[in-house]
Amino acid sequence: MTDAPAAPVITPQLSRMIAALLVGGLAAIFDSTIVAIGLPTLVTAFHSDVATIQWVSTAYLLALAAAIPLVGWGQARFGGKRLWLAALALFGLGSVLCSLAWSPESLIAFRVLQGIGGGILMPLMQSILIQGAGLTGGAPMGRLMATVALPISLGPILGPVIGGVILNWLDWPWLFWVNVPLCVVGLVLAARWLPADAPESRGAPFDGLGFVLLAPGLAGLLYGLSNAHADGGFARLDVWLPLALGALLVAAFALHGVRRGERALVDVRLLARGVLPRASGVMFFTGVALFGAMLLLPLYWQQVRDTDVLAAALFLIPQGVGSLLSRVLAGRLSDRFGARWVAIAGFAVVALGTLPFAFAGPDTSPWWLGAVLLVRGAGLGAVLIPVMSVAYAGLGRSDVPHASMITRIAQQLGGSFGTAVLAVVLQAATAGAVSAADAAGGFRTAFWWATGAAVIAAALSVLLPSGAPAPREAERAVAEEAA
Repeated sequence: MTDAPAAPVITPQLSRMIAALLVGGLAAIFDSTIVAIGLPTLVTAFHSDVATIQWVSTAYLLALAAAIPLVGWGQARFGGKRLWLAALALFGLGSVLCSLAWSPESLIAFRVLQGIGGGILMPLMQSILIQGAGLTGGAPMGRLMATVALPISLGPILGPVIGGVILNWLDWPWLFWVNVPLCVVGLVLAARWLPADAPESRGAPFDGLGFVLLAPGLAGLLYGLSNAHADGGFARLDVWLPLALGALLVAAFALHGVRRGERALVDVRLLARGVLPRASGVMFFTGVALFGAMLLLPLYWQQVRDTDVLAAALFLIPQGVGSLLSRVLAGRLSDRFGARWVAIAGFAVVALGTLPFAFAGPDTSPWWLGAVLLVRGAGLGAVLIPVMSVAYAGLGRSDVPHASMITRIAQQLGGSFGTAVLAVVLQAATAGAVSAADAAGGFRTAFWWATGAAVIAAALSVLLPSGAPAPREAERAVAEEAA
């Protein structure tokens, strides 16, 4: 009789990998939310209109969506380290060019470069980290995913704060220059600390048909959802038509992917295996809960409480603090008790932290709302980790890049869907409002919807596994993969 192997630990080498990946990941995630808060400033700076400048965000979003499916093939063809360095360098170059833009058109074009780099970085970060750890479902996945989730959860929370501070004291180019130090440091650390992994298949054929179907399909879905905030909501032609075409293209890719199997751009057959399909569904609603309400909170402070952009951003700091405080604990609890109960508890806390805003008005104590946001942030910091931890259970090393792309796409679509739905609800609820009290009533309706999204996500989390994998099972999975 032999002793059970010790649970895997985070080694010094893995810690260095985490540090290198984290720096680059923070740059990409913060960028989108930092720039979003600066769009009105860009309208003035370029003497342009809102419809044109909105493409600064839209072009980035569409380029990001189109780049995500390239991660699996790119990692197999060039190796994870080379692809990471190339994507981070491209993102950094795009940031420099954006800061030097001389017209709205040039800025939009340079944002596309940023989006391509950013779209590759986040799923690749998960893939490199999980493969480097040699784990596909055992401890300490919770603690590893607590690291991956840091930029994802803090980006929409602290990004507006950073953007507000920049615009209060500096000019608009600093919205992009702020990325450059992170990119430079990230490149140096990645060159030194990421393992030099050999490409798994230098001759891997590129799935051209798959890319032609999936990239514009995802872009169509995200573009349609991004237009839903305008008058008419989902009834607008530029909403339902891109959504319909995007859905058709994604469905066509799914059929193509099943036939092509592991040679497809994204191996959709993984959605019939293990925990991944359930985790992806929960990840979709995680995006709704995380990004959807982030549309409402800054607007609440500005339109109901009559604060400026910087003050509205500063009022969101307690949410970021709460997210930081809960992250490590959530990772440890996920390793010990499994994903189900940690995810349910996290979404329940998010719902409890959102509900008070459904009763708030122009005179509600800001100290009370700050405490509520601290609680809400604690919930947000906890929900991503258990879902991401369990998504890779039972998958082999070569499956990890495809699983990373699938979960990233699910979260991206969930965030866009949640933002679109809450924008439509808010627009309908505040139509005709002429005072802060009238606007408060509309926001209360929208926050009820945001609370409901968190409750639905908590209910869906029941589908996740309830227990942590035994160390022996995790060890056997690693041994089989190594063989």
